[in-house]
Amino acid sequence: MHLPSLIRRRLLASAAAAALATPAWAQRGSPVLVAQLFDTSPREQDVAKDFLNGSRAAWQEINAQGGLRGRQVVHQPVEVDGANPESLRQAWRALKDNNACVALSGTASDPLASQLTALLAQENAGIAHAAPWLQNSSQEIGDATFPIFAGRREQIEHALKSLSVMGIAEVGAVYAAPRDFALQRDDVTRIAADFKLKLSDFQAHGDLARLGQRLGPNSPALLLFMGGTPELLQFTQGLQRQARQRYVIALADVNLQTLQQMGGGKSTPIIATQAVPMATAALPVVRRYRDAMARLFDEPPAALSLAGYIAARYTYEVLAGVDGQLTRASALSEFRRRAEVDLGGYRVRFDASRRSTTFVTQSMLTADGRVVG
Repeated sequence: MHLPSLIRRRLLASAAAAALATPAWAQRGSPVLVAQLFDTSPREQDVAKDFLNGSRAAWQEINAQGGLRGRQVVHQPVEVDGANPESLRQAWRALKDNNACVALSGTASDPLASQLTALLAQENAGIAHAAPWLQNSSQEIGDATFPIFAGRREQIEHALKSLSVMGIAEVGAVYAAPRDFALQRDDVTRIAADFKLKLSDFQAHGDLARLGQRLGPNSPALLLFMGGTPELLQFTQGLQRQARQRYVIALADVNLQTLQQMGGGKSTPIIATQAVPMATAALPVVRRYRDAMARLFDEPPAALSLAGYIAARYTYEVLAGVDGQLTRASALSEFRRRAEVDLGGYRVRFDASRRSTTFVTQSMLTADGRVVG
């Protein structure tokens, strides 16, 4: 069967099933469909899975509390191979033809969010693209995409400021794979230039442990790592074999708790930035997230699933503010107001660049294996 037809049938079937399952008290209108595209490519699937689980928890919680003005929300995850642009185009074509879909929410991973942002702007698609996991700070934001998480620039800036007392003048950028280099190098180069830092690039070609071991004595002591948790583990295993002390800054795609469990970070302090509050924070939105995850999933709290939860809650709050009939057009109009939203301590405020960069926090995996922060 042709892929777009298959996706379209599944979406319609999901909406119909949800309508039949909805209790009579909540059937004041047809279900509202919110689609979430997530990346199943091997390189990004772990990040996307955690983000998706947080969103699932939020939408289940919202429906249990009455849905959207009494209408159940059909949260429809859509699998996309982020390494294959045609996979995204096919998924989008199926959603585009389904008028029940009023918004796209929580697109994950970063490469997939970047691709979808560009595609929607190119087509002038007329649908809201809310709270994507968009880490690319150089991505041009159209008037239909609403990023609420701090990007790569803000995360690196936060980490560098915390290390400013060390008098850093040079930094190295380690790219876990050629694709990371292609997607992120321009962004990182601009950030380093803005900070007036000398930048050295190191690109891995399959063996990250060897790259870590082969860094010369004149390479920078401070390294920005562009990659995921498994790749970072391999790289730090190579660094362990060097006598020189290094500091590694990882960005929000890295899970320090997972890295700790895998035995990473030995002898090398790792600083990881997050675009959300700490998963242990006392903020109301984080407490609700922990409660939802404990009830619905057998997984410990983590930054990426918290981000997915916040993405869904933000989408819900904006949709709930639509005055009159909820349609794709009225939803987009409400998102375009870019009103400030307080999600229980996580505030969304858009700036002149059409981004909201409210939160950046950081944790450290110390050389003795403790997560601090």
